[in-house]
Amino acid sequence: MLHTIVHGEPTDAPPLMIVHGLFGSARNWGVIAKRLSDTRQVIAVDQRNHGASPWMDSHTYPDMAADLAELIEDLGTPVDVLGHSMGGKAAMVLALTQPALLRRLIVADIAPTAYSHTQDGPLEAMRGVDMTRVASRKDAQAQMDVDAGTAAFLLQSLDLAHPRWVLNLDVLSRDMAAIVGWPDTPGQFDGPTLFLRGATSAYVPDSALPAIRDRFPAATVETIADAGHWLHAEQPRAVEAAVRRFLEAA
Repeated sequence: MLHTIVHGEPTDAPPLMIVHGLFGSARNWGVIAKRLSDTRQVIAVDQRNHGASPWMDSHTYPDMAADLAELIEDLGTPVDVLGHSMGGKAAMVLALTQPALLRRLIVADIAPTAYSHTQDGPLEAMRGVDMTRVASRKDAQAQMDVDAGTAAFLLQSLDLAHPRWVLNLDVLSRDMAAIVGWPDTPGQFDGPTLFLRGATSAYVPDSALPAIRDRFPAATVETIADAGHWLHAEQPRAVEAAVRRFLEAA
């Protein structure tokens, strides 16, 4: 089963499950998760092949949705789900295939479409680090051919106690086409759905709105000002406020 970080205690409100994006972890959403746990229990997830969760020999959206379903079934109650980027696609597939497990869905800066970009740059940057020369994150960053912001994000997945990445780089590389793609899962999710997008991000253009409304007919779309793809890191207060309004709506 996936590793989780639990914030707060159960309340009368449904738990909120937060699902991170590619190369991330449950810790990436810690600040927002803690704030939202004042009214409900918040469960942040390490996805397979990430963080403290098990490494597995596949990384597709049906896999990830099944992992989330197992967690929810273990809780014994439907939940609200917030997924960012890759986590948003996993959450969408879960909603389309097992809608009874969700009450409300929030998708952060991703659409139910395939993308043409790759993440080979960060992968190669991590693979290029010689762990025998790493005693600090600064040592690793000096070997990484990526910008400082990307390096800082990736270095959150560096285990310094036994210098290694806590990411299954081989499987993520092999399944990258599936990760940037979309499995074209049939069906619709008719429950309340919020799509958040960063104003300066290109991940959810207006051209993606028909695909969103085709699969999620009750969806609303909200744009977070002065935010890119990492909207939760760049504008945490605005994201928190938008999520809170949506979850607490009658």
